[in-house]
Amino acid sequence: MNIAKVLLTSMIDKLGHVGEVVNVAEGYARNYLFPRGLAVEPTDHNVARFAKERAAHEAELQKREEKARGLRDKLADQTLVFARKAHGDQRLYGSVRAEDIATQISSLLGETIEPSRIRAQSPIETLGPHTVTITLYKDITVDVRVRVDEEAPHKEA
Repeated sequence: MNIAKVLLTSMIDKLGHVGEVVNVAEGYARNYLFPRGLAVEPTDHNVARFAKERAAHEAELQKREEKARGLRDKLADQTLVFARKAHGDQRLYGSVRAEDIATQISSLLGETIEPSRIRAQSPIETLGPHTVTITLYKDITVDVRVRVDEEAPHKEA
């Protein structure tokens, strides 16, 4: 297998970041990376050009990490409360979904979290306290308390 050195123009998971020179299989570079504009030949000119982009990319990553740490600190103190209708045995008619949790976080803190980043140990289908884990960024996670209360019955006039 022939090896080629390429300069990455985009971040590629498990391969590298913008501006890095990496070794890849020659066919991978020729058939995938180069045609899609994900990498270029590592000439002196290209290395200098992407050094600036790499610095900007690293600053952006640092900013995202700091934002995630701040959000983690805010969420660690929160208990999210949901009111749901329930059967007599404490089971909910519907469950509290990741989308519901993301919407409540958005309304409380003004921060958007993708529902796919929210993980519960089991589906939230009963009244009472629960814990969900939210992955904010790479290895930054936070456990958030969720409490489900019974919805007050509506009184008819």
